[in-house]
Amino acid sequence: MKTVLDVRFYRSASADEPVRIWLKEEVSAEARRAIGGDIKTVQLGWPMGMPLVRKMDDRLWEVRSSIPEGIARVMFTTVKQDMVLLHGFVKKSDKTPKADLAVAKKRRDEVIK
Repeated sequence: MKTVLDVRFYRSASADEPVRIWLKEEVSAEARRAIGGDIKTVQLGWPMGMPLVRKMDDRLWEVRSSIPEGIARVMFTTVKQDMVLLHGFVKKSDKTPKADLAVAKKRRDEVIK
């Protein structure tokens, strides 16, 4: 099946890939499979909306994944045919924490400049 988007990780100035690190170090193997499957669904079916993807801001969306630890979110932007994974976290409440949204927006702005 042909992908609509190519997935890549945001890379910081120090060459860290925060979403990759989060997935490897803070998320269980079962959760990684669920999150990866949801990202693959977006990659193959973009553009898409709720319940899997929600627009958060201009050129900023989140992939919403149910995992054993709770509700995971991976925020991303698109640049041409790339889906750039900017920030990942497990939600603890109904609202997206402002700090997490700010991190994603800052990284989005770096990527699309």
